[in-house]
Amino acid sequence: MTSKILTLSLIASSALVSVPTFAEEVIFDPIVVSSDFREQNLSQVTNSIAVIGEEELYDKSSQSFVETIASIPNVNFSSGASKAKYIQIRGIGERSQFVTPVNPSVGIMVDGIDFSQSTLGVTLFDVKQIEVLRGPQGTTFGANGMAGVINVESNEPTNDTNGHIEATVGNYNTKAVGIAVNAPIVEDKLLSRFSFYKNSSDGYMTNSYLGREDTNNIDELTAKAKFRWFASDNHTLDLTLIHVDVNNGYDAWTLDNTRDSHSDQPGKDTQKTNAVSLRSTYQVNPKMHLVSSLSYSESDMEYSYDEDWSYVGEFDPAWSYSSFDQYLRNRKQADIDVRMVSDEEGRIFNGTTDWTIGAYYKDYSEDMTRNYTYLSVPFNSSYDTQNTAVYGQLDTHFTDKLTMIAGLRLEQWDATYSDSENVMIKTDELLSGGKLGLNYQADTNRLYYVTLSKGYKPGGVNSDYRLTPEAREYQTENLWNLDVGVNSSHFNNTVKSRLNLFYGKRKDQQVKSSVVQTRTDGSTEFIDYLANAAEGSYYGLESQIDYFPNDSLHLYTSLGLLKAEFDEYEDPNPTAIDMTGRAPANSPEYQYNIGFDYFFLEAWTFKANVEGKGSYYFSNRHDEQTDPYALLNSSFEYTNGSFSASVWVRNITDEEYYVRGFGSFGNNPSKFYATELYTQLGAPRTAGLTLSYDF
Repeated sequence: MTSKILTLSLIASSALVSVPTFAEEVIFDPIVVSSDFREQNLSQVTNSIAVIGEEELYDKSSQSFVETIASIPNVNFSSGASKAKYIQIRGIGERSQFVTPVNPSVGIMVDGIDFSQSTLGVTLFDVKQIEVLRGPQGTTFGANGMAGVINVESNEPTNDTNGHIEATVGNYNTKAVGIAVNAPIVEDKLLSRFSFYKNSSDGYMTNSYLGREDTNNIDELTAKAKFRWFASDNHTLDLTLIHVDVNNGYDAWTLDNTRDSHSDQPGKDTQKTNAVSLRSTYQVNPKMHLVSSLSYSESDMEYSYDEDWSYVGEFDPAWSYSSFDQYLRNRKQADIDVRMVSDEEGRIFNGTTDWTIGAYYKDYSEDMTRNYTYLSVPFNSSYDTQNTAVYGQLDTHFTDKLTMIAGLRLEQWDATYSDSENVMIKTDELLSGGKLGLNYQADTNRLYYVTLSKGYKPGGVNSDYRLTPEAREYQTENLWNLDVGVNSSHFNNTVKSRLNLFYGKRKDQQVKSSVVQTRTDGSTEFIDYLANAAEGSYYGLESQIDYFPNDSLHLYTSLGLLKAEFDEYEDPNPTAIDMTGRAPANSPEYQYNIGFDYFFLEAWTFKANVEGKGSYYFSNRHDEQTDPYALLNSSFEYTNGSFSASVWVRNITDEEYYVRGFGSFGNNPSKFYATELYTQLGAPRTAGLTLSYDF
């Protein structure tokens, strides 16, 4: 089935992209993207970007944020706990975190607040749209944006007094309720919007030893408050407050790779976050405006689990072991960004060039405590970083059709690491990124572009005390990326397409790997680490096509192809497998999403889509892979005025697929710790009903 769907997707992509353009005056879709220095219509964005709008998110509020965006081609994820929270774009990104502090490869911004290290707290209720930018975003986002950036925008306060109530029930005891209220305090002067969302589920695991069905449960609460103050005719202030309380269970692994756990210490996967952002937009004069942003967040997290996946007494004591591992983290982050942005009257060089110049500062700290059965005392570490950056961009319009974009960012990175093993490591370096691109507006329906961009990911420290001194540090990775694409519209705007070809070269590629050691009791343990083990490259394409044959039917297809490999591989672990010529972990060669929305009888909408991806390696330490899979989803929605109801089913065929895997590892005493593959299953078939009312 998967191969047939892929073939059909390729044929459809080729056919629709190649159709001739015969409409000269066409209005593109009105989607506005705000991820760059200036807001642009989607059709004018010269990036490989995908946008998920509010109408697509309506029946997905209770779904995982990460699994929702993974429907976008060349965006993948890995789980390992209650919910997936690690994202990879074009095969680049973290897959897990244990004792070592991590610098993210994928930036995640929620209403101007950096959630790159706090993905578990991102929910989808009252979200206006999600913008996914693939490829390095070195000028605009710096160190967090080497693989790409995901920008989440909630609904903004307006002058209208209105509200939205939503409730969901589903299998696995899924229950969710949300309310959003838009309440202007002073008309045209002070606006406000409040939202509250509570989501819970038993999860997909059964713990037969404890007699429970909720040891891998979901329990999350999100509250937001947004204020907009028109301080004067030329000055606007936006204040956002976010509170997140996630109290999920962690019981995801079994010795027989089923959903029946025997753990006697299921563990937790929790996050409590309080965050605030303040944004000021001041029109200095008709030539320029000043945008100043300040944000602060603090998060307390627990990640803990039963390492032996069993209960005491299940196996012969001569062979078995019992172990519990707990990681407690406190993260604090403050960001300040100030930029001056030109307006049309402020163009320089004879009125040809828009300009942006800015400065950025970030202060981030992470304090971690590990409580572990095999440690006599808790292990503590502290990781502090300070980023100071200056950046600028010039958009030069050579003609009405031809524009050059040149951006540069210089970032000073300072980091200090210390731990209870009396290790202290300080690093400081000057990092640089940017882009140089040309875009050509051939006519109102076709925009061609080519962009060369550079991204970077700072080096860091491996915390595990069992590593040799030379393996405790790793260096900065740099990525050069070339994108060539076309945004087009055809047949009186009934067909819209975005096609992007890309090539990337990774220098000093950071690779997550691990060493497996045998304890004296016969059990095994991981020592994971990051190293500059390779140079790599990748190439591929991303295609998105929307077809509106009439007012009732919307057909769409999106496709991602990715060929990534290690060009050179040198692991500091002498027993490691040589991965030269092999694809990095979590780099499927293809992903697709094909579907349709059909509106009929003036009130009913039927939606169906299939999401699929090819196989990929679980790890860079071994050759175990996932199987290709395809997930079929559908919903049936009724709308009558302000009321709507949606019946939805995800993974209709109850396809078994894996979202995390450990290979070349033994954890089963009954098999004398023989090496085998252990996997975590993805979500099974889920179904539910979502009701909403706008007032």
